[in-house]
Amino acid sequence: MHRKLRLRDRSDFNRVYRRGKSFANGQFVVYWSKQPVAEPFRLGISASKKVGNAVVRNRMRRVIKEIVRLNEGKIVPHIDFILIVRKPAVEMKYKQLEKSVMHVLKKAGLLRKEERS
Repeated sequence: MHRKLRLRDRSDFNRVYRRGKSFANGQFVVYWSKQPVAEPFRLGISASKKVGNAVVRNRMRRVIKEIVRLNEGKIVPHIDFILIVRKPAVEMKYKQLEKSVMHVLKKAGLLRKEERS
């Protein structure tokens, strides 16, 4: 995932948390807000220490970034969103994680119209 597609600053995270909307499923929470400068979108990932040690948290971040990178064309443009990892996600296989991430994005309305089923 390209560096320009990542949310990095605390101020960006705080803006999305304060002004954004949120949706959740058992494994992830997504906060999102519209951002005209985000082309096509910007992603932040949060995994607290409750999820696991640093190795586990970093692996989850890498896997989620890869899932989003592979599904980049399905996500609506001009948004900033943050995916928060919940503990049950750690036990899941890649395909299950991908399905769960896409489910929470669909629930939030962040998938393009032609991609929704």
